[in-house]
Amino acid sequence: MAKTRAPRRPVVLLRPVPGTSTIHELWAGTKLLAVFLISALLTFFPTWTAIGAVAALVVLTAWLAHIPRGAVPTIPIWMVALVIGGSLTVFFSGGPPFWHIGGLTIGFHGVLAVARTTAVAAVLLGTGAMVSWTTNVSEIAPAVAVLGRPLKVFGIPVDERAATLALALRSFPMLSDEFRVLIAARRLRPPQVREGRRGRRGLRWIAEAVDMLTAAITAALRRASEMGDAITARGGTGQISAHPARPGLNDAIALLLVIAVGTAVVLFEVL
Repeated sequence: MAKTRAPRRPVVLLRPVPGTSTIHELWAGTKLLAVFLISALLTFFPTWTAIGAVAALVVLTAWLAHIPRGAVPTIPIWMVALVIGGSLTVFFSGGPPFWHIGGLTIGFHGVLAVARTTAVAAVLLGTGAMVSWTTNVSEIAPAVAVLGRPLKVFGIPVDERAATLALALRSFPMLSDEFRVLIAARRLRPPQVREGRRGRRGLRWIAEAVDMLTAAITAALRRASEMGDAITARGGTGQISAHPARPGLNDAIALLLVIAVGTAVVLFEVL
């Protein structure tokens, strides 16, 4: 009996996981600050110690937030092949540590460098996923407006930038669903028989790509018009960056935990 293949779990972004937890109730600005601190730590200290500490924080956050395993997307085969291929290309670059097999000496510096870079990217994606899975999109723009309030002294339009960010975050899932519908409709449509130069195999896919891009641009403009009418009816963009949420005691504890972990990693690497 043939085994049924498990369905591939797609990437779901900007949509919080249903339910509530301590992580869900944190202020969005606290999560953004935590991601900024973690990114700065891995930028200046991309070591295995820092990667392990951040990975432990991500796992602890996922456990506290009750993130199910089904929320984690399936890693595509092409990505695994890309990492393995990148490791093979630098396999012969040499460098310590060395592995001696008889009279042959093999250096694994390049392979470890690729592995460390992949691990850094994985933990950064994990921190971003935690924010996406535990934060409502409507809370991010007000948090950015509060965090950027000191920049108003320099004449930077913080509220307008926060409203733009909110609109972009709200539009991304909507346009993603719209593009999936367009692709599904294109697959159901029978193939067109083109005559002349546009009917050649080499140019056929270009014509189809142009048709898909035209339909996608039309759908995006229609959605933008509908969103503009909805924003106008609700009082303008000023309502987007206004939210009464502010940090509390749990936010201070979470930031102190992130700062403590980062300080411990820096002291370990320096001393």
